[in-house]
Amino acid sequence: MLPNDKKTTYEKIIPAVPANLNLASKYLLQGKLVSFPTETVYGLGADATNDQAVARIFAAKKRPNFNPLIIHLPSLAEAEKYVEFDMVSRKMAEAFWPGPFTLVLKKKPGSILSPLVSAGLDTVAVRVPEHPVITGLLQLFKYPIAAPSANISGKLSPTRPEHVAETLSAKLAMILEGPPCRNGIESTIAQVVGSEIRLLRPGSITKEKIEKLTGLRVTYYEDGENPTAPGQLKSHYAPNKKIRLNALTLYPGEALLAFGSRYPKDVQTLKNLSPKGSLLEAASNLFSMLHELDNTDCTGIAVSPIPNKAIGIAINDRLTRAAAMPEKNPETNNDF
Repeated sequence: MLPNDKKTTYEKIIPAVPANLNLASKYLLQGKLVSFPTETVYGLGADATNDQAVARIFAAKKRPNFNPLIIHLPSLAEAEKYVEFDMVSRKMAEAFWPGPFTLVLKKKPGSILSPLVSAGLDTVAVRVPEHPVITGLLQLFKYPIAAPSANISGKLSPTRPEHVAETLSAKLAMILEGPPCRNGIESTIAQVVGSEIRLLRPGSITKEKIEKLTGLRVTYYEDGENPTAPGQLKSHYAPNKKIRLNALTLYPGEALLAFGSRYPKDVQTLKNLSPKGSLLEAASNLFSMLHELDNTDCTGIAVSPIPNKAIGIAINDRLTRAAAMPEKNPETNNDF
């Protein structure tokens, strides 16, 4: 039996059955916040056309108001109501939607989207997800849903409903529990800029896949530029414990986040992203295992080297940002 404080924390977690999806849709119409699983991580959803509802996302997450949000829609046809597609962006949408892929596109004139979702920019990040819970909710709700990851800004992304409840339960109307977040890391974000494509955030849809589809050069976003999409802050995705990357040995008191079969065998606290060395398996386990190690009494988390190829580039992006020291910025905790 759970202690009373745990019962209170988890009481808003409910199964994503049809009746609860209907209730979630009603809460969104009322301007309330709802959390739900996607194929990437758990999202913190609000009506993307409601200024007050979107402002509640920023307040709940303590998210900087210059950091844009992603809006989620049920189909490409629905997305066309809100944004303008060039030929290359349309080709990518047709190939990678529904799925863990986000496009940054020009907003249509007279858009009913809240200006808060785009942080004052004339573009907006758009995605068509494939997870059955959010797709079911989008079919019921009939409006775009703004949904960043359901965590405090800069902290570990949630891949289980308990991760959401432990930090945001008091801010939410409900947390829908459904099938696992099988990708385990956030979506790839891309934008067509002139004759090339900018990869604003790496993910499971890799640079190589985009280049093969489009035949265009793909370049990476560089830290230090103004954020044009989520996940670009230097310090992000961080646990409470300090992370040390590319560890071949352990310091006293450290836990180990291993990859593959080669790692120090005298470790006391261990999680292995993929004993068989699968980068896809490692990505799906990344945040859940970091959560588990962060909740131990270790002094820090050492991370084994991860091959920097394919989806390993996205894994290393998240780990590098998780290991970075937060920048002192008064806007970081702006409650909007």
